[in-house]
Amino acid sequence: MSTSFGDVDGGKVFAAVDIGASSGRVILGRVGDGGVGLEVVHRFPNGVAEIDGGLRWDFDALFAEVLRGLSAAATVAAVQGERIASIGIDTWAVDYGLVNGAGGLVAQPFSYRDDRSRTAVEPVHRELDPARLYGTTGLQFLQFNTIYQLGAEPDLSGLQALLIPDLIAFLLTGQRWTEATNASTTGLFDAVAGEWATEFFTALGLRKDLFPPLIQPGETVGKLLPQIAAQVGLPQDTPVVAVGSHDTASAVAAVPAQEEDFAYISSGTWSLVGLELKHPVLTEASREANFTNERGVDATIRYLRNMGGLWLLSECQRTWAQEGFQPELSALLTAAAALPPGGPQVNPDDSYFIAPDNMPDRIRAAARRSGDILPDDPAAITRCIMDSLAAGYARTIRDAERLAGRAVDVVHVVGGGSQNKLLCQLTADATGRKVVAGPVEATALGNVLVQARAAGAVAGGLAELRRLVVHGHDLQEFMPELSRL
Repeated sequence: MSTSFGDVDGGKVFAAVDIGASSGRVILGRVGDGGVGLEVVHRFPNGVAEIDGGLRWDFDALFAEVLRGLSAAATVAAVQGERIASIGIDTWAVDYGLVNGAGGLVAQPFSYRDDRSRTAVEPVHRELDPARLYGTTGLQFLQFNTIYQLGAEPDLSGLQALLIPDLIAFLLTGQRWTEATNASTTGLFDAVAGEWATEFFTALGLRKDLFPPLIQPGETVGKLLPQIAAQVGLPQDTPVVAVGSHDTASAVAAVPAQEEDFAYISSGTWSLVGLELKHPVLTEASREANFTNERGVDATIRYLRNMGGLWLLSECQRTWAQEGFQPELSALLTAAAALPPGGPQVNPDDSYFIAPDNMPDRIRAAARRSGDILPDDPAAITRCIMDSLAAGYARTIRDAERLAGRAVDVVHVVGGGSQNKLLCQLTADATGRKVVAGPVEATALGNVLVQARAAGAVAGGLAELRRLVVHGHDLQEFMPELSRL
């Protein structure tokens, strides 16, 4: 996507490295008086693979793609007479790489989709009661949270853990930091103090320096290493700036909200559904409801539940393609929309759906366990997924309002799912609220805006940053259709 606008700051552009669980991009962001323009200069696939006996990320290949993307960004900027002012990195959360004292990656990082951490949950809970964990971290229980993954490590002697965006930044700059929004997803972060919960490291026999020190969005990680600068064609003084390195933190920073109380859904492989708060909610009721309190940009709290997402549909499409059926997504959604409401639903959060496998069969099996019969028909299965996600969104928003003592009138859907008109309409119907869909590239926008503010190209808090998103992007509204409720 590219947007025209008036230049504000003498040819400064910002490079956003934005990597999700299935793909990555390097994007040039231009901030002007008309908003924020994005230009994708490099795309690349991402995904887990069986490596060394587990589901891991091919990080070496991933980092090579980051370098190719930065080289492409340098070329595009040079052709247009622009200067890349900084680089920001965001990825998914939870996963990490282990580096030795010399800075070498000792193995390709495990993926959260690997089942190894399941056996570590009970030993961790023997040392740290779940209620105590939640009372400090406010973190939703997920068996793949970093704290449990670390519990599955056989030996951490002499090693340091770097979360994935911090690992990329380290290889670019040689500097080791842990960005705070991602640190808050580890299960080792104090949600109130905004610091590492060092007593948890001690209780689990972990070194207090297992992770590098914390850094906040907007602070400078470091400058490009000389060999990296030469390889990608950028000046050595090009800084890498910490952004909301958990991609959801960047996405929420770019929610185009014009109201103070709103709900958001960052809809992609996963669905992150919740509210933006000033203080965490650490009650027992919140823990029982499995809500998480994660750090946002400007020390906000992303009070949310991590739900299943469009992974279910993409995995179905992969299975159907293997069977020789490859419909266009738009045709599949049109056929699903034509089906009557009230069909079977499944729990999209069921851990049964986490690992890659034959997703259509698993969804039909889950429906059978609930006493429903779901036809072996792609349109019916697609409609089941959409209905299940919308119903889950509505439940989660109602729970968040009750637990946080807040009421919202509008639901903002950002990310890839904002393009899914069927899902957005069903969400409006299920919540009974207006849904504002867009922008698709919220994560990259949040990444760029934090960099631009750090460089002095824009000023203000989140409200001012969001105003640039509202002015610069076409948003679509969906109102509840009472006849469909």
